[in-house]
Formats: sequence, C-alpha cells, structure tokens
Amino acid sequence: MKKFRKVLDGLTTSSPGGTIGTPSGGSAAGTPTAAPTPKEIDVQETLISENFQLCKTVRHGFPYQPTALAFDPVQKILAIGSRSGGVRILGRPGVDCYCQHESGAAVLQLQFLINEGALVTACADDTLHLWNLRQRRPAVLHSLKFNRERITFCHLPFQSKWLYVGTERGNTHIVNIESFVLSGYVIMWNKAIELSTKTHPGPVVHLSDSPKDEGKLLIGFESGTVVQWDLRAKKADFRIYYDEAIHSVSWHHEGKTFMCSHSDGSLTLWNLRNTTKPFQVTFPHGKIQKDGRKESCKPILKVEYKTSRSSEPFVIFSGGLSYDKAGRRPTLTIMHGKAITVLEMDYPIVEFMVLCETPYINEVQDPYAVVVLLEKDLIVVDLTQSNFPVFENPYPMDVHESPVTCTAYFADCPPDIIPILYSIGAKHKKTGYSQKEWPVSGGSWTLGSHTYPEIIITGHADGSVKFWDASAFTLQMLYKLKTSKVFEKPKPGEGRAAELGEEDPFAVQMVSWCPQSRIFCVVGISAHIILYRFSKYDSNTQIVSLEVRLQCDSEDIITPSENENNPCFSEPGPHSPQPHHQHPASPGSRTPEGAKDSIPCLKVKDRVVRVPPGYQSELVIQLLWVDGEPPPQITSVDINSAYGLLAFGNCNGLAVVDYLQKTVLLCISTLDLYGATDPYQRLTRSPRRNRQSTSEFCMRGLSNFYSDSKKRIRTSYQSLTELTDNQQSTDMDRSKSPTSVKGPGRKLSLPTDLKTDLESRENSFSRSRSSSVSSIDRDTKEAVTTLQFGESYGRKNDVLPGPCLWVGTSLGVVLLIPMSIPIDHEERMEDSVTVGPSGAVQMLKGSVLRFAFLDCSGALIQCPYEVWRDQNAPEDSDRPRRRKLVHFSPSSSQDACGEGHLTVVCSERQAKVFLMPSQSCLFVHNITESSFVLRADVVSVCNSVCLACFCANGHVMMLSLPSLRPLMDVNYLPLTDMRIARTFYFTNGGQALYLSSPTEIQRITYTQEMCDNLQEMLGELFTPIETPEAQNRGFLKGFFGGNPQTFDREELFGEAAAGKASRSLAQHIPGQGGLEGMKVAAGGAVGELARARIALDERGQRLGELEERTALMMTSAETFSKHAHEMMLKCKDKKWYQF
Repeated sequence: MKKFRKVLDGLTTSSPGGTIGTPSGGSAAGTPTAAPTPKEIDVQETLISENFQLCKTVRHGFPYQPTALAFDPVQKILAIGSRSGGVRILGRPGVDCYCQHESGAAVLQLQFLINEGALVTACADDTLHLWNLRQRRPAVLHSLKFNRERITFCHLPFQSKWLYVGTERGNTHIVNIESFVLSGYVIMWNKAIELSTKTHPGPVVHLSDSPKDEGKLLIGFESGTVVQWDLRAKKADFRIYYDEAIHSVSWHHEGKTFMCSHSDGSLTLWNLRNTTKPFQVTFPHGKIQKDGRKESCKPILKVEYKTSRSSEPFVIFSGGLSYDKAGRRPTLTIMHGKAITVLEMDYPIVEFMVLCETPYINEVQDPYAVVVLLEKDLIVVDLTQSNFPVFENPYPMDVHESPVTCTAYFADCPPDIIPILYSIGAKHKKTGYSQKEWPVSGGSWTLGSHTYPEIIITGHADGSVKFWDASAFTLQMLYKLKTSKVFEKPKPGEGRAAELGEEDPFAVQMVSWCPQSRIFCVVGISAHIILYRFSKYDSNTQIVSLEVRLQCDSEDIITPSENENNPCFSEPGPHSPQPHHQHPASPGSRTPEGAKDSIPCLKVKDRVVRVPPGYQSELVIQLLWVDGEPPPQITSVDINSAYGLLAFGNCNGLAVVDYLQKTVLLCISTLDLYGATDPYQRLTRSPRRNRQSTSEFCMRGLSNFYSDSKKRIRTSYQSLTELTDNQQSTDMDRSKSPTSVKGPGRKLSLPTDLKTDLESRENSFSRSRSSSVSSIDRDTKEAVTTLQFGESYGRKNDVLPGPCLWVGTSLGVVLLIPMSIPIDHEERMEDSVTVGPSGAVQMLKGSVLRFAFLDCSGALIQCPYEVWRDQNAPEDSDRPRRRKLVHFSPSSSQDACGEGHLTVVCSERQAKVFLMPSQSCLFVHNITESSFVLRADVVSVCNSVCLACFCANGHVMMLSLPSLRPLMDVNYLPLTDMRIARTFYFTNGGQALYLSSPTEIQRITYTQEMCDNLQEMLGELFTPIETPEAQNRGFLKGFFGGNPQTFDREELFGEAAAGKASRSLAQHIPGQGGLEGMKVAAGGAVGELARARIALDERGQRLGELEERTALMMTSAETFSKHAHEMMLKCKDKKWYQF
C-alpha cells in the first residue's frame, strides 16, 4: 500500500540531511495556496561525502607568459617556466606535467640535473628550488632563499653537484645540490676585476665551465667585462673589457675560443691566446651605409656556437636586426658556414635552445634541432635539413590561436564520433613539416584502464570552433569549423563593426551540441545562430536564413483583428517571420529619422556555396536592428533533434524555431509569456521619449533596454578574450535609468584595458538581486537565462507526458510551455507545430541556471534525440531515409515508482526539486546567501546523479539528488575572475574544466575514485637511461691539446676546505618531497655513494636493534634460570604434603 504525506503550504525550508521520503513543499510563488498531495518519493541515494574529493588533473595549452626554457639531452624532456610561477614539463605525447611554485614568483631560469630526474628553478623572489621528477607529480625537495642578493644567472655543470649562482651585485656563490646549502667559497666581484677598475662591472649575466678545464669558470658581467676565474688558484686568468654590454656567451667545444653577443647587434669572437682584442667582430644584420658607417642594430639577446662533424659550425642567435626596418617580425638567424637563414616568427622570442647529440661540452656538439620559445607559441626547427623545416607540434599549443570565448565538455560520447571527426579534420592539416620524429620524446605514458571517449569544444573570437579529443587526460585537435564562412566579409566602414567598433563580429558566445544526432548550434555575439548538420560528403548548398524581430515595441503590436488572444504573440501564419530574409511586417529598413531598422548585423551569403565534408550549415537565424538600436545578445539557447526545434532567448523575450520547416513558431516577449500570472504584478511605465504607445500592456517591455543580463554577457565576453591580468572592474548598477546608456554608442569589441573583477561584480549583484516588488518596478526587463526541451507535463491535470520547453529567467521565474508535435514523418514535415504557454509559474531566488529531469527512482532522464543520418549520402531505394527517434519518456519503466517525474531547477542562489505533474516543491536548498552560483550542472557520477555548482566566491559544491543534501563544499578558487567564471564546465564521470589562463585549459576531478587512480593515469617523467660515455680524446689530441685535468669540486667547495657560508646570506627551507625524494634525486657517483652510505647506516641500525633484542632475550633467560634454581632449592627438602 502506498503511503501519502501531507505537504505543508508555503513551507520553503531546506530538506533534512538524509530523509528522502519526507518532502517539504509549497506553492511556486511563495504564497500559501492549496497544493496537491504528492506520492511519497522513495529514492535510495547512494552518494556520500566520501565519494568526493577535488583535485587538479592535467593542464593543456601553451604556458601563459613564458619566461624560461630548459632541456635534458639524455632524458629528452623539456621544461618551460612562466611569469606566474608555473613550470610545464613536456615529454612524448601524453607526458605533460604542470607544477606551481607556492610563492607565485616568476621563474627566471631552469636547470636540469641531466639524467638525474631533478630540476632546479630560480625564481624572481631570489629563491632556488629543487624539484624531484622521479614521481608522477613532482614535488619540491629543497628551497634556498637569498636574503641580501638578487639572483641573475645560474649554471650547473654536467655531472656536478655544485651549482654556480650569479647575483646582481656581481658576486658568484656556490650551492650544494644534495644538501641545498651555500658553500663558503665565494667569488667576489672586486676580486674578479682589476683593482684599478673604478666602476662596478654590473650583474652577472653568464657563467660557464671551460670545456678545456673544469677548474676554470668564465664569468660574464653586463657592462662588457669577461673574466676567466681559476677556481683552484682563486684568481683571474684573464680579463676582457669591451665597450658594449654583453647579453650571452657561448664556447667552442675545444675550449680555445668563445663568442659573445652584444647590445649593439654585434658578435665578437675571442681567442684565449690573445684576449686584448676580439679575434673577429661581425654585425650579421648591419649593412654599411653610404657614409661608410654601420647601421645601428638591435641587441643580440642570445647566441649559441655549435660545432658539427659533417659540416661547418652553426651560429644561431636571436635579435640583431637594424632599427630602420620598422614593423619587421622577431627573427631567429641561423649562420651555417657562409649561408645565413633568417626565420621570421609570429611572436617575440622569449628563449631558444639548441639541441645536441651529446651532453658533454668538450665534444663535437652535432646540433640537430633548435627549440624556440615564443610569447604565444613553441617551435622546433630541424637543423639537419638545409631548408630548416619545423617539426609538427604534437602538443595542443594552439588553443589560444584566437582567444577562447566559450567552452563545452562532453564525457562518455558515442565511440564513433571521435574517429569520424579526426578523419574529416585530418584532410585539412598543414603540410611542409619535417619528416623526422618529434625530438622531445622523453618519459613514458600508457593508456589507463579508466578511459572513455571525451570531447572538449572551444569557441573563439574569430568565429572558429574547435573539437578536441580529451580522452585519457590528453588533448588532440580533431576538427576545426569556421563559422565566418557563412557570412559575407564585411566591407570596411560598413555593417555592425563600423557602427559599434566591433572587432570580432563572428565571435562565438555559446555552443549547443547533441553528440547522438550530431546536430551542432553556434551562437554568435552579433545576435546570430547557426545550425549545422554533420555529413561525410561534400555538397553544394544554399544557406537558408531566418530573420527574427524579437522586440516588444509599439510598432510590433499586432492588432486585435489579427490576433485577438495574445498581443505580441506570433502564431505560424502570414505575420510570422519567413525563411530567407523575410520577417514580420515592419516600417522598412530605415526609419523616418534615417536610423537602421529591420536589418541584421551580418549578411549571409545568398549564393550556392560548396561546403566540404564535416559540419555544414543548414540554417542561420539573425535578430534584427530596431529603430537604430542593435539587437541584444542571445543569452540562452537549446536545440532538440527529436522535436526538430530550436529555442533561444535574450533580454527581450523568447523565440522558438522549427528548423525542419524553417519557420518561426513563437516570437514573444518574456512578459507576454506570463499572461495573467505575472508573479510580480509589475507597474506600468511610460515609454521612451518620441514614441507613441498603442497598448499599455507592451509599455512594460520598453523600459531599461540595456538590462543587466545583457551587460553581464558582454562583460564576460570581453574578459574572456583578454590576455592581460589585474584589470579594473566596471560598474554595473542595475538600477540605472534606461536613458543613461546610449544604444548605438556601446562597444562590443575586445578592449585591451578592460577586465571585470569578479568580487566587485559580486558585490554589485548582491546589492541588486532583490526580489521585492520595488526592485522589480525599477527593472522590468527580464532576460531568458536558460532553456531546456524535454518530455514533461505541461499542465497539472495532464495524464501523459509530452514535448515541453522549460524556460528560466533572470528574475528567478520558471515557465513551462507545452507543445504539440506531429509524430508521423510526413506530417512532421508538412503540418505545423503548435506552441502555447500554459501559464505555469514557479519561483526561485536569483537567475535560473539549469534544468534537469529525474524519474521517481532518482535516475536521470535523457532528452529525446534523433539518430544521426547523413542527408548527403547516396539514395538507397530499398532503405528510404526516415527520421529515427529515441525517446526517454518519464512514464517508461516506472511501473513500480508510479507516474510523474522530478524536475531539478537550480538558480544563482537556490535549488529546488518539483514533482510533476502536480508541480509540488519537494525539496529546497539555499545554496549561498553571500555569493551566487556561476555554473550548475546535473552530472552522472559513481552510478548516480548529483548537482554540481561553482560559485562566484570560488566554492565548488556537490548536492545529492533529489534530497539536495550537501555532499562537498570546497573553497577551490578564492580569487577567481570572469574568464574562469564563464568557462567553467562540469561533465559526467567526475570531471570539470575551466580556462585557467587565456592560453591554458585546466581539468579537475571532483571524485575520490579518480583522485585515487590519478597516479596510474599520468605519465612518467623519468625513465632509467644510462648516461652516454664520454668519447676517448686520443693520445695525440690529449697530449697536444691539453687533456682536462681531474678536478675535485668537493675538495674546493666542501665545508672542510671552504668553511660555512654566512647564515644571513641565504635561508634553507625544507621541501615537501621528503628524505626519500632527496635520496632519489641525488644522482651521479656522489649520489650513489650517499645512497649506499644511507643504506649501510640503515642496515647497521637494524643490526643494532637485533643485537639489543638478542641481549634482552639473554637477560630474560638468565633471570628465568635464576628464579627456577631458587624455586628448586626452596622445594628440594619439602614433602609432598607440604606443598
């Protein structure tokens, strides 16, 4: 027998923790009204707090604002440091690790401990860090903070445990890598230069060993002074004084000559036999002018001098161009013998590094590639071919090719979608790359056991959309779609761009994708929507265009003779917008005053165009200008392939389009959706000046044209496309008068000096999001913020579910619109779909963000969809092409649970669960009072469902369904910004993503299971590889060339010889890696000895403990023997009856 419980009228308190069978309800608008008594919902919730944990997984894209570069020639892994303190370590595809310094200080320099599995980072806060790379998630083993001097340059010789550190004062300190403490050996600047020198040589800009003798250290000072310091004799071998400042120094492998790059664009070659003047001075890009003088050139910031066995030496440098060639792009110059090749780059060069076959500096280098780190790209040039082609980059470094404006994340996609997208996208790949394998091939990565098809979609400012394969923690571009090809190119001085200063009129604002039917919908910033279908065949197509006038103005009033029931309500008929540049009756393309009217922002191509295989445009919908004012941006969209319908809304109202018949079914203002059930009872207001009113009903839709919702969308788009941080917020006061903002003067472009600070926005919104009548009177403009098609009950007395459209607004109102759709295929293509608002109204606090449907057992109800069919495929007479629909009706498989279903509604501040068709509120939870929700999704996780929320204050929350019990609340991003806020996206399987910087995508997980399995899913950075042996120099070469002498750095720099450094100079900070990590990271012969010593000590300790235990046992045995002997003596002479 089914149990029933009474629903308390007007009660909107949060549900108790684990009580699912005791719903609490109330009327939608919060006023006490009689509500039907719902059946008891008995859902066995399986999710508990222990199922959830939040942690970062992987980061994709190009490191934002890079500053440093390093390469391990044995392990073949690459490290990139950034201005925000991040370090990206890259190996073979799949090996991609991100580390972050806690201080957030910029990374100045990176130094690998070659083939040791460790990395040294020098940061702008004058701290050195030692990272252990022998674990999948690297950790800091040691840190050394310099207190009195600023670090400018570091050098770590191969197979050495002593790191040379140059400072701004010109001094050189030495750090023990194993213990991370300073040596007492210091090379002071006043000892390095001559006493007669009166000026300070400047900061240390270069440190390197002599390839000929490890005991000689070459020190380069910024002023142009170069000193070779004899570490054993503690004196200078020679000093070079040059007039121009030095930027870098590079040795010839024999150690007899070295090359310097200077600030005047010159290269100087020095021979150690004569250091009084340079052996050669060249200006590679400086031509001799008519008056005989050299052209002034830009500084050469870095030079590399590398020898080759089979050809002439390579001299590779960046910069050095003449000043008079304005506008030239940054260059990398390769001088190979007499040939000079200049490679122009798209972005400024941050750093470059030549990759060589050997790690030994005293051997022939044989360079094979050069890695060039640009401000916004990473390029590797093949040096083994004469035309110097670049390698094809296997990493997703072009996420930001055009600024990312929106994201979408789909987990557990149909398995066939990724291969077919890849096959289409592969046809459009660029050619001309080097045929050799990508040289950064270190680490190891295997496909984990917890993998499933995942796709990430990114929309961009230039109108392009990219599909990425995100399976198994990787990212690979599958397919690129250019939405701008649908439109004619705007001519200079014409169109919306000229009127409003719009720089990116095709920018993608949001996307909607159905993986099953492969229907794709793109919403652009110019108030346009493009509907795409997928096809494996190319076709010649005529793009169909619909123009919609979504505006509640006095001119738009339909007279009672035309439509007596609903003013401003367009039924299909002669007054509805028609396909291809037809729209409702309007005064014309120009008003009497000459302002634009009834024209779209962009012009669709009106000719037959040939489209390649892939996504092909089927329909373009554009909103029209009204009386010289551009259409507001679209704020919400939803598409359903089973219904063949597309719905969208903005701050003016709602429109529903039948994309099968290419007609507009509904075009109505938000206020008109209510009819007589307006929950706010808004007051009428006077229209704008110079306008005549014909209906008091539509006056309410005229006020506050520039609503807050529209400004939120615009601000979020502007900040998404910004590449600068720490910018000021803009004031968005909701109570502004409509006349205080001028329509045509607003700017939709991507400014370089604007970015909204979320905290200021949060404060302004918290003050304005009042649901009082007075607040609504001030702002009657109501935006449609979310839409959702689905099978539901349009009215309380409905017995069977049917197609419905759920509408959520910026004022927290939920509306339900039932629809009547013909079932038969032929009827569907010919008969019209009827749409009519039911007047059903529910209320929540804040803007409505998300809808979802559950059956009465708590399972998620999927939206119906159409199975994909290729409309361009050849005709098959035996199998006519008909629509195949898949429905998930709430009444199916619910015999045991009864009829009806649950509707989950989440707003910016509140979540509610309603029982349909009675529309009774079962559960209510106030998510936040001090902040507001930015993103909410109902996701499948751990064989159940939950509501995932991301708040403006940085909290990530999980709520159970349907009881809305809090399961997790983590303060993840306390200092967030609009870019993160508008790109955050939850998906099934416990994953989410957001744009952590303008160039990087950060993926996170919120499940304990994935956190536990994270180690096996990530790649290994370190793989055991034998260090290559040094080449035998030969007797004659060693005899005549000066064989390198054995050099014991421990003898010179150790505490016994050099003493201890001053404690005030630097402070040692233990890292989180622990002793075990230190043992692992300390490679080389000394490291092996240290490990052996530690192992011996541990063995001796264990032996000592065993000896102690043996001694205790012997003592115990002796005591027992003594007591036994005493007992024997005591009982020896006693009779048996005396016991």
